[in-house]
Amino acid sequence: MSKLKQLKTELSAELDSILDYWSKNAIDTKNNGFIGQIDSNENIVGNAEKGSVLNARILWSFSSSYQITKNEEHKKIAKRAFEFLSEYFYDSEFGGLFWSINADTTPKDTKNQIYALAFAIYGLSEYYVISKDEKALAIAINLYLRIQKYSYDPVNKGYLEAFTRDWQPIEDLRLSDKDANEKKTMNTHLHIVEAYANLYKVWKDKTLQKNIIELLQTIEKHFINTQTGHLRLFFDENWIEKPDVISYGHDIEAAWLLLHCAEIAGDETLIINYKKYAVQMAEVTKEGLDIDGGLWYEFDPEKNELIAEKHWWVQAEALIGFYNAYQLTEKESYLEIVLKNWDFIKKHILDTKNGEWFWGIYKDDSLIEKDKAGFWKCPYHNSRACLELINRIKT
Repeated sequence: MSKLKQLKTELSAELDSILDYWSKNAIDTKNNGFIGQIDSNENIVGNAEKGSVLNARILWSFSSSYQITKNEEHKKIAKRAFEFLSEYFYDSEFGGLFWSINADTTPKDTKNQIYALAFAIYGLSEYYVISKDEKALAIAINLYLRIQKYSYDPVNKGYLEAFTRDWQPIEDLRLSDKDANEKKTMNTHLHIVEAYANLYKVWKDKTLQKNIIELLQTIEKHFINTQTGHLRLFFDENWIEKPDVISYGHDIEAAWLLLHCAEIAGDETLIINYKKYAVQMAEVTKEGLDIDGGLWYEFDPEKNELIAEKHWWVQAEALIGFYNAYQLTEKESYLEIVLKNWDFIKKHILDTKNGEWFWGIYKDDSLIEKDKAGFWKCPYHNSRACLELINRIKT
């Protein structure tokens, strides 16, 4: 069996394994929806809040996977995720999305974090592909219109991070404690354009297409450091940068994902440019590769310090980003990185006993004991890596 055929076979099996884990362990039969948190020892944290990002990513993962697996159980779980999101997370009063709800489904954090709205659009538009449920499309379009109305900056371009439930300014804009409290971030822009592109696939609206093109131009202008090939992460509303770490995971994720969005938007100039960036960004991400094939998390240039952790999602994005570079250049060296990274994942990241992927490992190969499922631990990066390579490997 050829290396690529074997990789495709193994990733198909792994996709089934990931979905099987979430099907068996994450369904909340007591409170509806999905379990908010499963810790590193597989214990369900019964009173944990439920995050909108987790739910939207479950919705996307099962909707997208169903298109390959044709497993009716996967479609059923996607439907459950859609119904739960539309009933408990979607804020029909103000047209936004709750950041989180309590375990009993009552609202908890009602802020409109644009990142979460983007993921809801991403999941809803994917669910529409398999369900043709007009309600899913309508909510996705409404969330898109809310982002354009309240988050878009018509003066300086780009999008602002977060708002109160009724769309007023908010003091704490951060996605998480580790982030800088700035008004424009690479991470949110990356996922808005990802969401808009996915919506455009099912809703061919000319204004949406223009918004995707403008957003890709904004990302090119401000977030991609065309000298170094790395991403700039944080800015204020006037595009004054707040220097931060190099995020290898985001570099390699953006490398393939932005090109994908440019191709969906159909702008030839952007496609040419983003093909170039895809290879440039993959090339500079090689700085973060360890000899075992794993990709380090982050590097702090100011302290000249490596954040010596290898997280699950960073490895998942490395699989796609380096395979994409291999497709664009036909250089075997990129394929070798993919194969070595997959070997690293099999050795250190896959939980062969319980299923799913561990959060990651430290420099000494010991496990990072964080959630197996939770606010940020979802079946999105790893299922998407499997799906992308299954679709891209033509054997």
